[in-house]
Amino acid sequence: MQLIYNRKGIGDVLILTLKQTEEKTTTTSYGSVTRIAIEKTNEPVAYNIFGISDYLNVNGYDLLNVDEALIRKIETIFKENGLDEDIHIDLSPKFVVGHVKEVKKHEDSDQLNVCQVDVGHEQIQIVCGAPNVAEGQKVVVAKVGAMMPSGMEIKDSQLRGVPSTGMICAARELNLPNAPQEKGILVLNDQETVGESFRVGMYEA
Repeated sequence: MQLIYNRKGIGDVLILTLKQTEEKTTTTSYGSVTRIAIEKTNEPVAYNIFGISDYLNVNGYDLLNVDEALIRKIETIFKENGLDEDIHIDLSPKFVVGHVKEVKKHEDSDQLNVCQVDVGHEQIQIVCGAPNVAEGQKVVVAKVGAMMPSGMEIKDSQLRGVPSTGMICAARELNLPNAPQEKGILVLNDQETVGESFRVGMYEA
């Protein structure tokens, strides 16, 4: 799931995307809410809430880590606009603090590294192309199932034949304020707790 709010770029609208689809969709309006669903099945894939600031202070929430309270508030907004529908999503953290335990050069690429990353309850392998990745770093990991602000969904993949689970993120990929545009991952303070949800407040421009 992905929540986007960019008042300067797209206006006072909260965009909630449940899943990406290439199937034909249909839209239905309920007051301030537009429901977008797969035409064949009527399965919802996204909602747009216009004039969202009339209902809640979006900037008071961490949109990378949506919690139960925000989902219940959005469902209340739905009902106020005549849409009686619940949102069923996995609320487990998708952006977490990881600890890079090992970095090895990819055997088939000079630009890629194969990293072993501790994300708290497990260690995962991530192929990373950032020039500044190094052993010992605390980093932001987008786990499988995460949806980036760009709309890209993180999935298990293979890069040049090597399995990769998740992504080590740059600040600009997380759409963080004043993020540097040069290539490179975001390195966190070493005091951050491995496996903890990444919060925007951890970021220092």
